[in-house]
Amino acid sequence: MPTIVYDFDWPDRVIIGTVGEPGSRTFYLQARDGARVTSIILEKEQSALLAEKIEEILDELMAGEGNPFSVPATTPLELVDNEPLDQPVDPEFRTGNMSLGWDPVSAQLVIESYRLLEVDEDDSGVPTAEPAEMLRIRIPVGTARAFAKRTLEVVGAGRPICPLCGTPMDPDGHTCPTLGDFG
Repeated sequence: MPTIVYDFDWPDRVIIGTVGEPGSRTFYLQARDGARVTSIILEKEQSALLAEKIEEILDELMAGEGNPFSVPATTPLELVDNEPLDQPVDPEFRTGNMSLGWDPVSAQLVIESYRLLEVDEDDSGVPTAEPAEMLRIRIPVGTARAFAKRTLEVVGAGRPICPLCGTPMDPDGHTCPTLGDFG
């Protein structure tokens, strides 16, 4: 069965956003081109790692002699997007593997996200699998810088971290393994 590809070459918008309260948020990567909107589910850690790796690639490109791809050192203000996810949020799939690359021809970062494959058995006991799906987004360097900044802000807006053990604290308190009750 062929892979279903949701392709965005120059999207109008690409963001990571959440639905839910800190501690039970669901993270979404969402791309929009005109009226076409595609959303997929990611883990918080995937979101953070994606933003960090984008920043690393942009910093490496910027360090090239003469900054040949005009990578901005900071987020261009006109590209800042603090708006919520487009509604309704109807995810196509949950992300398994991701890849991040650079296309020097179009001077764009390329994000690829692949469906987490879940194998079920049908009534006959034969394993069945969902069709393979992927989301591919190509974004220019300024948009990539703004995307990474917003993503790190969204990830950081969760529950506060315990200063002693480093695990998230719930609003009603925290049982720290190093001290017991804390909060």
